Amino acid sequence: MGGVSQFFTVTDYLMSLPIILLTLFALGILLIDLMVPAEWKWANAVTAFVGIGFSAAGVVKIQFALDRAGLSGQAAFMNSMGVDHFAIYFWYLFLAGAAIAILMSVRYLEIEREHHGEFYSLMLFAVVGMMCMAAGFDIVLIFIGLELMAISTYVLVGFLRTDRRSNEAALKYLLLGAFSSGIFAYGLSLFYGLTGSTNLVLIQQRLAAQVESNQGHVPPVAILALLTTATGLLFKIAAIPFHQWLPDAYEGAPTSITGFMSVAVKAAAWAMLLRVLLWGLYPLRTVWVPLMVFVSIATMTGANLAALTQSNLKRLLAYSSIAHVGYMLLGLVALGSVDIPAPAFFDGFKGILLYLLVYTFMNLGAFAVITSLRQRDVIGDEIDDIAGLFQRAPTEAVLMLVFLLSLAGIPPLAGFYGKYFIFLSLIESSHYVLASLAVLYALFGLYYYMKIANAMFMRDATDKTRLPISPGMRVALGVTAFATIFIGILPEYFIRAVTWSLPIAQPTVARLLR
Repeated sequence: MGGVSQFFTVTDYLMSLPIILLTLFALGILLIDLMVPAEWKWANAVTAFVGIGFSAAGVVKIQFALDRAGLSGQAAFMNSMGVDHFAIYFWYLFLAGAAIAILMSVRYLEIEREHHGEFYSLMLFAVVGMMCMAAGFDIVLIFIGLELMAISTYVLVGFLRTDRRSNEAALKYLLLGAFSSGIFAYGLSLFYGLTGSTNLVLIQQRLAAQVESNQGHVPPVAILALLTTATGLLFKIAAIPFHQWLPDAYEGAPTSITGFMSVAVKAAAWAMLLRVLLWGLYPLRTVWVPLMVFVSIATMTGANLAALTQSNLKRLLAYSSIAHVGYMLLGLVALGSVDIPAPAFFDGFKGILLYLLVYTFMNLGAFAVITSLRQRDVIGDEIDDIAGLFQRAPTEAVLMLVFLLSLAGIPPLAGFYGKYFIFLSLIESSHYVLASLAVLYALFGLYYYMKIANAMFMRDATDKTRLPISPGMRVALGVTAFATIFIGILPEYFIRAVTWSLPIAQPTVARLLR
């Protein structure tokens, strides 16, 4: 016991309090599910929702503790975990995305006759993995968090056991995900061999020394390590050409899980990518910036062209999601092209974080409307299924239009500000051609979003009956719509929140290890 107290302190447990609470509630749901009758399965959703509330309270406690101590971050668990403003920001995003997804799931699972407690338990375990990915300062912890999230989402994608599409999507996702994780682990192992450490800050310091001793040239082994690591990272954010799993996974998964994956899983992948590239591999930016230029252009081009031909709503929004990854990669290009503390670095970083914030609400809102279309005999994920929605559910149709306009980046809705800071950082870093190309592809996005709007408002409904909406779905739609509009009208508060999460300059990070 003496050895345990030597390594694990009160600070360690405080910094991991939200993770511990979510784990306990996830395990508790598995036990509760054995005792409640079939008609009381909604109690699992309530338990999961309460668990998210307790975890959020733990995050608030950490935030206040750091503020009282005048710290921007605190290392924990032998420097493998760093809970800083960046991690706290993402933890809030994960919890918000999971809470809204739970509200969307209750009625949907009842219709699918798959209302089981392990659904909510797996969702909480996925969030635990995401939290480790966002706060990890050690590549071992980051990889463990990634695999916990990935395994949970593999099962959730295939949760509709009698649905062939769901089973096929889960199998494709599992096989490609396992392959990419192997490549990612190989890249990380090369960096361990190069630097003798698994800590991101120490990796950065030793890589910088190697580049400097090599007269500014990156060693060939480091380039190989970077390419294999980047392959794993780009797979997780679904950038082209590593996107093949995403359209099938989105189409086959339960629609509420599709929404959860599109925001929370993607935000976790971005948190991991930013941690690894900016904290660990920043000295190699002369290599990864040109790589990201190529990948961002390929991603915007391929995704927007593919989205134009889609007739399935979930596949269309899947390719839309990939296109948004391309825009965010442009922010990474801008911040990697300049030195700290140039304005383009912080505006690019701010653009990515703000994009993920607004995307959480507007995309979950769009998937909430699609989820509400699911009825006993109607799957509800084709564009034909949303035809005439204004006649059947006028409120949902108007809200869907708001979400689509926000996704297209139309002011004064929330989606405009994510694109604004991305474009601003490109101009500040003198990437005028990339900025022009991004604006052009934004027009492509407006076209296929308006194709959905045209079906809702201009076509006649095949089914004239009113669309029933459950109370949980009404709350989910209300929260996402309010956030989408409120952030757009009063963005200053949220821009401040994003700016608060940005004290990530390297000296600040290094202080976490002291």
